Amino acid sequence: TSFSTPKKKKRDDGMREHVTGCARSEGYYKIDKKDKLKYLNNSRAFAEEPPADTQVRTCPLLTARRRSEQRRLLSSFTGSCDSDLLKFNQLKFRKKKLKFCKSHIHDWGLFAMEPIAADEMVIEYVGQNIRQVIADMREKRYEDEGIGSSYMFRVDHDTIIDATKCGNFARFINHSCNPNCYAKVITVESQKKIVIYSKQHINVNEEITYDYKFPIEDVKIPCLCGSENCRGTLN
Repeated sequence: TSFSTPKKKKRDDGMREHVTGCARSEGYYKIDKKDKLKYLNNSRAFAEEPPADTQVRTCPLLTARRRSEQRRLLSSFTGSCDSDLLKFNQLKFRKKKLKFCKSHIHDWGLFAMEPIAADEMVIEYVGQNIRQVIADMREKRYEDEGIGSSYMFRVDHDTIIDATKCGNFARFINHSCNPNCYAKVITVESQKKIVIYSKQHINVNEEITYDYKFPIEDVKIPCLCGSENCRGTLN
């Protein structure tokens, strides 16, 4: 009942010869470090060396001219485009590290997990774009459902962003009469967006705040920011 296992043959290039003709049918087997190193060196050399028909000799002076031309075009593009749009694209690719947790101002708050320099985009206020009529209907419905806070942000006279049930961490930002951020409306591809900018340098674990700028009303909403120049009310 004992069968002698066939000896593992090697090809001329040093790699293992598969007896069955298929590597998958032989199951898992350990590759010798020398063979693995030889294979890696061969594949790396093949990847680094371009095909003979694609090798083109480039003049160093021509390459320098091309690089300077690219820099000139990039500088002209940067100067002609809106800086807010460029910053917004950077915000999409490099999001700030933020977290929400209990705040000493009110309920939940948004905190920085990394240092944020002044005049930087912190986060976009994301939600559903609705009209004023829909906003009034939803506000009454939220009161009937027992939702204490509604997260509606006015963009202009006709558009409001509702982040009550569909939003991101930006809806947890609390109000402060002495804030470290401010809100700004920018236009990206003919669509208005609300972005929170840093007003000053923000340290790690510092709470993100901005001024809500509520309109003045008879029924006052108390302010709990605790800053030295606190107005006492949000509206």
